[in-house]
Parts: sequence; structure tokens; C-alpha cells
Amino acid sequence: MTGYAIEIEALTKTYAGRRGAPAQEALKGIDLNIPTGSIFGLLGPNGAGKSTLINILAGLVVKTSGKVRIWGFDQDINPRQSRAAIGVMPQELNLDPFFSPRGALEVQAGLYGVPKAQRRSDEILAMVGLSDKADAYARTLSGGMRRRLLLAKALVHFPQILVLDEPTAGVDIELRQMLWANVRRLNRERGMTIILTTHYLEEAEEMCDEIAIMHQGEVVIQDTTPALLGRMDAKTLVIHPEAEAPEGFALPEGVEFDRRPDGSVALSYRRSQTSANAILEAVRDAGILIRDVKTEEPDLQDVFLDLTRD
Repeated sequence: MTGYAIEIEALTKTYAGRRGAPAQEALKGIDLNIPTGSIFGLLGPNGAGKSTLINILAGLVVKTSGKVRIWGFDQDINPRQSRAAIGVMPQELNLDPFFSPRGALEVQAGLYGVPKAQRRSDEILAMVGLSDKADAYARTLSGGMRRRLLLAKALVHFPQILVLDEPTAGVDIELRQMLWANVRRLNRERGMTIILTTHYLEEAEEMCDEIAIMHQGEVVIQDTTPALLGRMDAKTLVIHPEAEAPEGFALPEGVEFDRRPDGSVALSYRRSQTSANAILEAVRDAGILIRDVKTEEPDLQDVFLDLTRD
């Protein structure tokens, strides 16, 4: 093993066009290394290629070219071992309605060759909060319970890597909190590498150690979450004056003035061009008394939009 749970080199996938339509290049030479033991965010707009990449990792889609190593196993040379190292919680609710949760886990474990003596179906069901539904038909489960069962199925063979594809799409707050608590526990106690795709960027910002952003079949950036947030040069100084601040007072070049409904004044600027101290001096020179002041930093959504804007 290297320091990477997944290593991807020059990965491409091209879908043949139907009925004379041109071929579609879904992945365009992806290079990506995912550190072992990390919680890694894979973000991008719809059509960026995230699902294609995940399906290739899971062995559900055949790549066109490139190299994929999962837990040190080359996918072409050791397909069985590489597939055994990864568990995928899919976005779609693909469950057999006539199996109970316990039965579904037993079948899944059998497909991965887990001996009966080593199966922990009841332990996994307890972890995801489905012990009381262990023998119910899957078709009687609520949508949130079905998502819990998908997570349980991804864990039956004790993979080193867990992929969560839009795991909280359309779920309530309680289930979301339960899911993230389990993810942190698996990462902390078992050292499991977690790969997360989500459209809830605040979740990625809170959960992920490192993030890659995809756009139009390419990885446009990969970095730690703090470094990504630090890329944005924009910053806002929000001032609450004692009395209404006048418009048109002298400000350093490039600073934008915006009066907010609560009476505060937002002064947006670029850190590379000016400083907060220079702005505060201009405010004081204008005779404005400050009751309170705070700063606003860009969040992951700002970074995401900036990098994927056409």
C-alpha cells in the first residue's frame, strides 16, 4: 500500500453515440489520488462525470483507457481484490422489495464471499438503526430506512473504502445526522477511507479533509478544504454604525459599498488589493462611529461556483 487508497491515472471514458449521434466523452484524462484514511469530497455540477467515475471504481462501468488502483490493487490485474476493497452506497434506492433487511445483508455478504461465521448482519443493522426492522419486508420500509439499508449493504464485506453517492439527497435532518455520525465513527475507529459526493456544499465543507471539484469530465482542482477556501481573495467587512452611515464617503480603490436591510454596511474588497485596516481608517475619517464589526469569509459554494462557471 502507498499513502493513497485510490490512485487514478489518465482515466477516460467515452460512450458511443446512438443512431449517428457523436460519441460522448464523459471522462477526459482524470488524474486523482485519494489519501488513505481521509474523508474525501468529490464535487461537481450535474454531468461533470462523478457518477461515471464512481461506477468505474465499483466495477459497474468499463473504462476506455487509463489506470485505476484501489487499495493497491490494479483494477485490470486484480479485479476481484480491488472490488472487494470498496463498498458503494448508491444514490438510487435499488432494493429487492421481498427481502428483509437481514436477508438482504446475508445475500450481499454471500455475493462477496464472506463466510457465515464472519458475517455481522445484526451488528451492522444496529449501527444504522434498523434492528427493529430486521425481519420486515424491505417494501414496508420508509424512504429514510431504505437509505439506511443501502449503507448497511455497502458495509457487509468490511471494505477499506466506502463511497457515498449523494447519501443525504431528500432525507430528513435526523437521518442526515445519524449518517454523518456513522461516517465519522467508521473513519475514526476503523480508519475507513470515505469518498463523498453531494450537492450540499455545507456538508462537504464540514465533513471533508480534502476535496476534488470536477467539471465537464475533468478535475479542475484538488486540495485540502482549508486551502480551497483560502483561494478566494474576496472578503467582506460588515459594520454596524451607531447612526446611519452616509453613502459616497471616500473608500480605498476597489472597495464596494452595500447597505443592508438591518442598517449595517457591507464593504467588500480583495485582500490582495487592500486591507481591513485601511477600510476602517476610511470609515473613521468619514466620522462614522462603529457599534460592531465583523468579517465574512467565502464558503465552499463561492469556490465551487468560481471554478465551475463557464
